[in-house]
Amino acid sequence: MIASSSATSTTRDSLGRPLRDLRISITDRCNFRCTYCMPKEVFGKDYQFLERSALLSFEEITRLARVFTKHGVEKIRLTGGEPLIRRHIEQLIGMLAEIPGLDLTLTTNGSSLAKKAHALKAAGLQRITVSLDSLDDAVFMAMNDVDFPVAKVLEGIDAAAAAGLTPIKINMVVKRGVNEHSIVPMARYFKQQGHILRFIEFMDVGHTNGWRMDDVVTARQIVDMISKEMPLEPANPNYTGEVAERWRYKDGSGEIGVIASVTQAFCRDCTRARISTEGKLYTCLFATAGHDLRALMRNGASDDDLDTFIKGIWTRRADRYSEIRSDKTVKLEKIEMSYIGG
Repeated sequence: MIASSSATSTTRDSLGRPLRDLRISITDRCNFRCTYCMPKEVFGKDYQFLERSALLSFEEITRLARVFTKHGVEKIRLTGGEPLIRRHIEQLIGMLAEIPGLDLTLTTNGSSLAKKAHALKAAGLQRITVSLDSLDDAVFMAMNDVDFPVAKVLEGIDAAAAAGLTPIKINMVVKRGVNEHSIVPMARYFKQQGHILRFIEFMDVGHTNGWRMDDVVTARQIVDMISKEMPLEPANPNYTGEVAERWRYKDGSGEIGVIASVTQAFCRDCTRARISTEGKLYTCLFATAGHDLRALMRNGASDDDLDTFIKGIWTRRADRYSEIRSDKTVKLEKIEMSYIGG
């Protein structure tokens, strides 16, 4: 194969979109059973998760990260499952933190954050995103389906702030009939706390969460609900390809974001690639098939081989699922969130 240059270059797909962001799922396991991600009916006690040998090792993850930076990747987000249940994750973060110029962040449900925040920061983690779908215990416990209380997540957020893992972002998935009444209280609370709250439209990721368009509270509706009490105005994106549409409070006290991949597709600016728990490369959150990087590495591929393979996949990329979503595409058997991360 053709040897690749050691210098960083920008690799663009067939629609001209650069490769800037890489999300790596480091475990398919989670201690929550959120109804929109890992419902108990599917991920029950007898569910067969991946064997440890099937997971990418820390060395394999770091190796891939270095190769991806040659193509223009500037930010890596560790996801899961729940990434903080992967043993010795601080070691992985330390290895990734040695890659020059990399923005390293992580998304967590917050259940282990209070006891791990300082160690994560010390290892080299820069920022963190915490998933929290309501401040109402009954609602949140029903959604995480393991009776995990809100207070423990808030304790983790406070610990992350104290450790310097800032700015902290809070992700709230909104599902009609379940937690839309929590939108304004969540906005009010995190406005006072000074953290950025991002609302995510309920999405048709995977094929086990029973997605219906009727369950979607739209980004427009979310903004209108908040703005009635705390007036908002649109804000410019921080960078091209930013997932969340930004809105700032008119009183200057902060901002929110809305991630509207159902009603306001942002495919045209998507710069994200994803590596699943078992080492497959996916070029779209709603993909039905991936490309096996683990097999390449374990069969002796050189870094140049990986470089050429990744470039070939990305340059052929033409994904724009959210722009062409239909009743037909919704029914496709897509990769589950627990394997590919958010």
